Amino acid sequence: MTDLKKNFKIKAKDFVRAGEISIKIQSILKSIGFDPALIRRVSICAYESEMNVVMHGGDGYFSLTVEPETIILNIKDDGPGIENIELALTEGYSTATQEYQEMGFGAGMGLPNIKKHADSFKILSGKGGGTLLTIGFKVKES
Repeated sequence: MTDLKKNFKIKAKDFVRAGEISIKIQSILKSIGFDPALIRRVSICAYESEMNVVMHGGDGYFSLTVEPETIILNIKDDGPGIENIELALTEGYSTATQEYQEMGFGAGMGLPNIKKHADSFKILSGKGGGTLLTIGFKVKES
């Protein structure tokens, strides 16, 4: 397998297109022939991180890197940043607005789900500084 890198733009508050990146990533990984369980884990993390940017992060960028032994998602946004990362990683904690909750979002499971399904997870953020997520998955030989 050759290395692959795909880049995508995320537009803040664009709920019409929200989720399209994670669907494209799922399709790419299926076409390569990865294990369905791995594709599912990557897709969950891709969707959760994409939605976080759409709802909270301002505009952003999403990259998928596929290497022989790893799949890496990098998500960067120019939003307000996460003031308390430890709190944001707590299941059930949400900063979603009433409007987003009425749309079915904001259960406070986004970042906890990402951390749960990833093999590696790194988040860099601070108030006023945007957010960078790096999410990694080990590719197991079949």
